[in-house]
Amino acid sequence: MKRQRIIGQSSALAFVLGISASLAAPPAVADDPQASKVRWGTCPEDVVAAAAPTELQCATVPVPVDYTDPEGTAIDLMLSRLASTNPDKRRGSLMLNPGGPGGSGLALPALLVARGLPADVLDSYDLIGMDTRGIGHSAPVTCGFTPDGPYTANIPPYAVDDAAVTARAKVAKQVAEQCERNDRNGLLRQLTTANTARDLDRIRAALGEEKTSYLGYSYGTALGAAYASMFPERSDRIVLDSNIGDTHLDRDGLRRYALGMEQSLPDFAKWAAARHDSYGLGRTPEQVRKTYFTLAERLDKAPVAGFDGSLLRQYTFSQLFKKMQYPKLAQQWQTLAGGDDTAARRLPTQNGTAGKAPSSIDNPLAVFAAVTCNDVEWPKNVDTYRHGVANDRERYPLFGAAAANITPCAFWPYAPAEPPVAVNDDGPRNVLLVQNLRDAPTPHDGGKMLRQKFADRSRLLSVDDTGHGAYVLGDNACALNTTTRYLVEGKMPGKDMLCRAG
Repeated sequence: MKRQRIIGQSSALAFVLGISASLAAPPAVADDPQASKVRWGTCPEDVVAAAAPTELQCATVPVPVDYTDPEGTAIDLMLSRLASTNPDKRRGSLMLNPGGPGGSGLALPALLVARGLPADVLDSYDLIGMDTRGIGHSAPVTCGFTPDGPYTANIPPYAVDDAAVTARAKVAKQVAEQCERNDRNGLLRQLTTANTARDLDRIRAALGEEKTSYLGYSYGTALGAAYASMFPERSDRIVLDSNIGDTHLDRDGLRRYALGMEQSLPDFAKWAAARHDSYGLGRTPEQVRKTYFTLAERLDKAPVAGFDGSLLRQYTFSQLFKKMQYPKLAQQWQTLAGGDDTAARRLPTQNGTAGKAPSSIDNPLAVFAAVTCNDVEWPKNVDTYRHGVANDRERYPLFGAAAANITPCAFWPYAPAEPPVAVNDDGPRNVLLVQNLRDAPTPHDGGKMLRQKFADRSRLLSVDDTGHGAYVLGDNACALNTTTRYLVEGKMPGKDMLCRAG
């Protein structure tokens, strides 16, 4: 049986590391091009299928590969649109990003409609989805990753000891070299948050908008923060949901995944304890937590159906993203605890299928590695990760030895072309930060960090809930109402506020 994989949708977040000297930096902002009329037409078949029954329109907008050479090679970015049908209420475009980096956003307008995006928002905006540079239908990049290879997830495997970090370093080096070999057109090195923010401004101009509004989730908050910082006067109403804490994912950001899991697992443990008679994972939350450690350590020594302790830890982390996934997680623990290989093989993977085509993991993994590695310099010394793993194994025993482990960016062949985008607190008060109190990949600290950096430009809407994604993707009425009111009426909370549970 092929080793099962954990590859999240908007949540796939990996470890990134350092580079050396800088290249010539692109301009801080993209020059406003002549606004071209976007020609909307039929979307590709896969987008049509993913969006059904909602019907979207698609188009392409050209952008330069390298903003230091704006007249050089260009690539086409594919956009999708769900247009407002109420011209009296329409106020502009709302650009969307699902996160990643590496997540396709072309079907996101339809997903939000399916999840109940309020009609007032649909009236107020044309919803603009997109595949950002390097993703899907927008000049996709490749590293040649396959399901049978050693690199099938963005998050490093849990390192049980120093030797495991050393072993993973060899894989990380091979992966970085593999990406360099596959970067035949030089696009991989141009995948950065800053360049993608410049792309957003090209798209804004092509749409004929003086300003654009934006809704981004997870890594999409880093992209939105970068856009609002680089183009403050062209940013309209900005909503950043499930914040990673900056305009890029750095080593500290990845290590916060472990903090997020510590804060999120108690919600699952309480849920499972109340259902002990069905799943047998423990009668109290404390017993459920103990079951996790006991099962992980047992699988470290004797995997079941290819499921080892590292994979259990990653699987558990990913299933904490949504409360609706709790039954699936409990079933997985129960089956693995029984040690029945045949029963374990019948269980679905995270994405609900027993196998994935190579292309379905290659592109998102390649984009994630490129953006995170190109954005910021990370430590290169393997000992740095050994120490980090040892420390975080103690600090955050659930997942610390995974989130602190080494990734391909320690050996990335390209230096950052420019410093990461600095958050700009000099601009309009137009950034609403939305953050669940308990969120595995983006703990509440990320929202507080970005609130401090944006200062009076922002307000923080904290939500007493668990899971990844609060606006529309969650079920808190206060979070929904407050965010909708801002998008539709422009009413930003006068101060930071807490939405209570329920």
